[in-house]
Amino acid sequence: MRPISRRLLLGGSAALAVAATLAACSNGSSSSSGSDNGVYLLNFKPEAEEALKTIASAYKDKTGVEVKVVTAASGTYQQTLQTEVAKSNPPTIFNINGPVGLVTWKDYALDLSGTEFVKALTDSSMALTDEDGVVYGSPLGIEGYGLIYNAAILNKYFAMEGAKATSVDEIKGFAKLKEVVEDMQARKADLGIEGAFACISLASGEDWRWQTHLANYPVFYEFRDKGVTDAKEIALTYSDNYKQIFDLYLNNSTVAPSAAAAKTVTDSMADFALGKCAFVQNGNWAWSQISEVEGNTVAEGDIHFMPIYIGVSGEEKSGIALGTENYLAVNSQVSETAQKASIDFLTWLLTGEGAKMLVDNSVVSVSPYPAFSELTPADPLGKETAQFLANKELYPINWVFQTFPSQEFKNQLGSHLAQYASGKEDWSAVKEYFVSTWKSEKSA
Repeated sequence: MRPISRRLLLGGSAALAVAATLAACSNGSSSSSGSDNGVYLLNFKPEAEEALKTIASAYKDKTGVEVKVVTAASGTYQQTLQTEVAKSNPPTIFNINGPVGLVTWKDYALDLSGTEFVKALTDSSMALTDEDGVVYGSPLGIEGYGLIYNAAILNKYFAMEGAKATSVDEIKGFAKLKEVVEDMQARKADLGIEGAFACISLASGEDWRWQTHLANYPVFYEFRDKGVTDAKEIALTYSDNYKQIFDLYLNNSTVAPSAAAAKTVTDSMADFALGKCAFVQNGNWAWSQISEVEGNTVAEGDIHFMPIYIGVSGEEKSGIALGTENYLAVNSQVSETAQKASIDFLTWLLTGEGAKMLVDNSVVSVSPYPAFSELTPADPLGKETAQFLANKELYPINWVFQTFPSQEFKNQLGSHLAQYASGKEDWSAVKEYFVSTWKSEKSA
């Protein structure tokens, strides 16, 4: 799911300011009104909207309880949540994206420690807690992202005389990936594609795959080297690695780098779905964005994941990026009746019949609750996520982007990436922004 937004919550001192503003706006009065008659779920993943509405309808049929699903537009979850919580009928269930997001929303999040679904977690460490161990968010599921590829196009390439590889198994590490990709780009006419990669989406609000998901890689490896899970300062040791994978995407896509600033995620996924490219970086939530494109040419059996490689020693033993930023929270500022209704819904969703619906509707592929253990993901990318999760021979890339200082930090990083892609900045400006702003925001 993207994350929704993954990408969406402020941190640091700015976050505290937001929280204070919201508290002042509510004046303690919006909390008890408007939500007594049902559940209001504010959804941060546009791709899951229809599935969640189907699930909500099923819950109403079973219990008589109305579950309103409202979906924030792509890239606007933070702003939408700020607006909605100040209303007389605020969300009763909302998303927190991790520890940084908790700084903002702790005063609006109910203690969930004693709930049935939190107690059922197969790994209690996956709950979102404060420094005292109080649970304020419970994960919806475990997601994965990497390079999605169309096996039909790759197999066509592998059969060509002089191909730089003869199977996907040979593509281990950045050097081989670059060799294959650049050769495919040179042969794109013969392959019937417009580029090896889908277009890079750098329009405002559409750049989260690069300023969050791809930026996760250099930070992950720096943290691993230092043996830490967060840091007040970062050197961006792997800046050159970040640059070279980003350059590979830009220079071997369906459009010229200068056109990337106008492209959206929808454009990118359409490129892949229509067979215009062989690769696209995205997560398991993207299956619906592929399969539902009118004219989709990608067969279910041809869609697969491969790890993202950036040129780090030993990366041939890496898997896809696995984690979650979708922590479900219950609004502590609504009435007790609304709180109970929301907890009851989440209990059904995560430990009861709702679990199967989440899987069958491709909202969740893998989730740390017993109810999901016997369920098989309904879509190919979900199945591959489960396989990578179970593969103990490969190390996962952890989602350390949850430690990024703020959403504004990521937004501005995206702007710098767009300037770089258009030739208006060199990479040194990207690195300087990353390092200096990380330090200033983390120390604020």
